[in-house]
Amino acid sequence: MASNPACLFCRIVKREIPSKVLFETEHSLAFLDIGPLSDGHTVIIPKHHAQFLHELPDAEMIDLLPTAKKVAQAIGCKEYNILQNNGRLAHQAVDHVHFHVIPKPSADEGLVMDWKVKETNSDQLEALRKRYLKL
Repeated sequence: MASNPACLFCRIVKREIPSKVLFETEHSLAFLDIGPLSDGHTVIIPKHHAQFLHELPDAEMIDLLPTAKKVAQAIGCKEYNILQNNGRLAHQAVDHVHFHVIPKPSADEGLVMDWKVKETNSDQLEALRKRYLKL
């Protein structure tokens, strides 16, 4: 299992930094966020260190979403967001892959977003699809 001694989340996995763990598996750790957007806001991390999701080996991703499901069930939230950011422009604050399970108990509590939709049309979408298929 790869780790980075300078990484905050790797240090949490090694129990060098305390956390309020909710679930742990061979591949992942789920703990309460220290800066929650709502009660029950939980962070889920792979134990293997990777900065970006696309850098994480597939075998290390095996239980991230099942763990998110267990967290949502355990904290009893009916409405919630599962958030995963990659890179500073995408609001990633810790350089270790992680998911947030954020309960949404009301319009004002939890994740608040301003989703700015970009105009497009079928021809533009088809051109993008063809470009991405060539990758």
